[in-house]
Amino acid sequence: MTIADSLSQLLKSHSSGPFLFAGSGLSRRYLGLEDWDGLLRRFCQHIKPYEYYLSSADGNLATVAGLMADDFHEVWWSHPDYQQSRERHQTKIADRTGPLRVEICDYLKSVKLADHAKGQYGDEVAALSRLNVDGIITTNWDTFLQSLFPDYRVYVGQDELLFSNPQSIGEIYKIHGCVNTPRSLVLTQHDYHDFNERNAYLAAKLITIFVEHPVIFMGYSLNDDNIIALLRAICACIGQDKLQQLNNNLIFVQRSKDGKDTMSPTMIALDKVQIPITLIRATSFVGVYEAIESTKRKIPARVLRYCKEQLYELVKTTDPHGKLVVVDVDSVEGKEDIEFVVGIGVAAERQEQERVQLGDVGYTAISTVDIYSDLIHRDKGYEAERVLRETLPRLSRSLKFLPIFFLLRAAGVNNSEQYRASGFDADKYVNLSPIDFQTKALSKGFRRNYRGLSVPEMIGRLTPEIVAQYLPFVQWTRDDYPEIQKFLAEHSDRFATGAYSTAFRKLACLYDRAMYGWE
Repeated sequence: MTIADSLSQLLKSHSSGPFLFAGSGLSRRYLGLEDWDGLLRRFCQHIKPYEYYLSSADGNLATVAGLMADDFHEVWWSHPDYQQSRERHQTKIADRTGPLRVEICDYLKSVKLADHAKGQYGDEVAALSRLNVDGIITTNWDTFLQSLFPDYRVYVGQDELLFSNPQSIGEIYKIHGCVNTPRSLVLTQHDYHDFNERNAYLAAKLITIFVEHPVIFMGYSLNDDNIIALLRAICACIGQDKLQQLNNNLIFVQRSKDGKDTMSPTMIALDKVQIPITLIRATSFVGVYEAIESTKRKIPARVLRYCKEQLYELVKTTDPHGKLVVVDVDSVEGKEDIEFVVGIGVAAERQEQERVQLGDVGYTAISTVDIYSDLIHRDKGYEAERVLRETLPRLSRSLKFLPIFFLLRAAGVNNSEQYRASGFDADKYVNLSPIDFQTKALSKGFRRNYRGLSVPEMIGRLTPEIVAQYLPFVQWTRDDYPEIQKFLAEHSDRFATGAYSTAFRKLACLYDRAMYGWE
């Protein structure tokens, strides 16, 4: 039995979906970033040699960072190499550690996923991006995970997590801070002291995740200080007598050094306690990600989070003004689109059942996926006018996006005047603008990571999931249309179901508008 099969069986034995707990090893593997030692060493160019700080701090890297920050402060404010940086950041510097923080953040933000998505580990990045995990916890500062999971809500630092209302689904917890907020970085010994002072509160906030979900650690060693400290705090919360509740819940994935893939139970010695874990050593992580994907939910994690948020508000308020509705998943882009939803996620199954039951009844049995397939492959041979008159009224009741212009063109409608005279009822699709196909929550991520890339560059360098979500932000030319059509054809199986089906459908609708629409 392969590692993928064994892990899949283990994950399916749990009633809850998995969480990822991602460490710096993941960013080193996929972005080529340095370890913490190497990162600090980069910023000693104009101060004392790195070895001076290392010896002064007795090898403690948090102390090294504090000593470096103190000296770096003086250099940053005066050296010409940092003039542009000073102009950008000087109003944000609140203490002596500020200059080192902003320089570290600028460097990490300069390392783009686009430059690595299809590199040595491109198959792993693609597999990772397809996951519909319940959530992610990370000590990493970079934005790699936000780029792969842009629909997930991000909580930065302990404070934001402790004093918010996380739903434990469709979320990323950046417990050591994020490059987008330099002050949030857990960098110096003082930062670690503050963090550890409140570690018990963080553990209490995360304890339900560790008890109820399989937690898959990637990018950490078994003796990582951050993990040991958090596990120690969790053990203190649940008590030693209840440690068996963690049995089979903690899974550590590490790179195999001897080329052999293994999966076995073992223990982490923690003070006087031994915590049971499952240890996986693998040469490639593709099988690990495929095992996780095999347990995916039918409903995207982001939609489940919106539902939980709205249910929380419904229970908390004394004036529940929501209403009961049934909507298609494609219509949900934010919690404001859900007042409360029952039956969400069954639309695809219901449509398939209708097709089976209706058999050869005719155009009323055509499904949404059939329409998308006809747009991309032109393989159905439908009479466009009958689709518009018989199929569209049924589909449009619950769909916010649907490719319509290729059908109108095939029915002889070539401009807005002809459309108004045709009597077809497709205003909700015809009147959409290109900006309606852009997901607002992704705009910052696009500007930060992908602005300036052309259509061929995005398709050639990024994973399909990222392309589908961010390509609507790029300015297209007519020369790009064949490549976009080819991309959609290669991934047309993604229109039906999956965490990113909405992104692929919206991209197809935008292609339909660009290729067949009118001004």
